[in-house]
Amino acid sequence: MTEKEKMLSGRLYDPGDQELTALRRRARTLYHRFNQTDPGDREELAAILAELVPGLGPDSWLQPPVRLDYGCFLRFGRNSSANYNFTALDCGPITVGDNVLFGPNCTLAAPLHPLCPEQRTQTRPDGSVWQPEYSRPIVIGNDCWLAANVTVCGGVTIGEGCVIAAGSVVTRDIPAHSLAAGVPCRVLRSITDQDRMAME
Repeated sequence: MTEKEKMLSGRLYDPGDQELTALRRRARTLYHRFNQTDPGDREELAAILAELVPGLGPDSWLQPPVRLDYGCFLRFGRNSSANYNFTALDCGPITVGDNVLFGPNCTLAAPLHPLCPEQRTQTRPDGSVWQPEYSRPIVIGNDCWLAANVTVCGGVTIGEGCVIAAGSVVTRDIPAHSLAAGVPCRVLRSITDQDRMAME
């Protein structure tokens, strides 16, 4: 089993692996180009973004600047968007549904490290040191809004129709149609028809 296969299956893996290092370098080159491109050059931005995130759905968009570990393990549905400074550490699969909104400075962080300190630093046969990681997938359902500065940790599923308040750190699953907030993030209440606003 390759280190990439281990990574995507949630096993401990070596992030210094040559294949993974090359994929991260490619992503960094692409997002650097994306972040430096003239904001008015929508065609060039779209071309770079399509290469960086091949799983970006129709009418979805990431507002520069962005930072992604790989990009190729990130999936967006239709008509979803992220504001400035979106970060996705997609060493595990990250799936974002349709019509999802991210405020500025949101982070989706799939990687984890062992809890036992003696497992966090290992030595290769050549004497070089490495830090084992493992990942857990992140799933964000359709029609969610994650406000500014929200962090979602690996292994979390956020159900459809949720609102996650600004500054929250989501460490556990959030059921569908919930208003949730805090550090750690907790469900405050369900979102109901009483929350509807007049559309003029």
